[in-house]
Amino acid sequence: MSIYTGRGDDGETDLRDMSRVSKASARIEAYGTVDELNAVLGTIRPTDYDDVNDHLSAIQNHLHIVQADFANPDPDDDDPAIRPDHVETVEDWIDAYDEELEPLTSFVLPTGSEDGAALHHARTVCRRAERRAVALAGEEQINEDAVQYLNRLSDGLFTIARVVNARDGEPEESPEY
Repeated sequence: MSIYTGRGDDGETDLRDMSRVSKASARIEAYGTVDELNAVLGTIRPTDYDDVNDHLSAIQNHLHIVQADFANPDPDDDDPAIRPDHVETVEDWIDAYDEELEPLTSFVLPTGSEDGAALHHARTVCRRAERRAVALAGEEQINEDAVQYLNRLSDGLFTIARVVNARDGEPEESPEY
């Protein structure tokens, strides 16, 4: 199987149902940004922490489901889709990681160890993916659980960044106003 088909040379691409849309459509922007987030996370793994690696691996798999979800304008009940339990899983991770951390008293600068700073970067890409998903939802029907997942995931990535920085002995820096 060839990696190139030439079908996208005209600026259009296929969705999961084989309908054709512009590569600049809100749907392609949404799942393309999720793909970017997944690639950013791939540059972080493996970390020095097995629990973080396991969670990032699961998140990368969840993000493939989000992409499939967004690439499908007319899903059937058995098609891949983000579900409320995916959101709950991220919430459980956040709660567990929060137990390791000092409570936040101010904003923190997105910095720290190499992995901690990269996780902060991933968080910002996740927020952009969420904005793209919200824009898509304003134009077309999509799975609301996928938008909620991205929202919760950005909080999760922030929390994981803080934990990795704490474990790496990197102090949090607050902005100066």
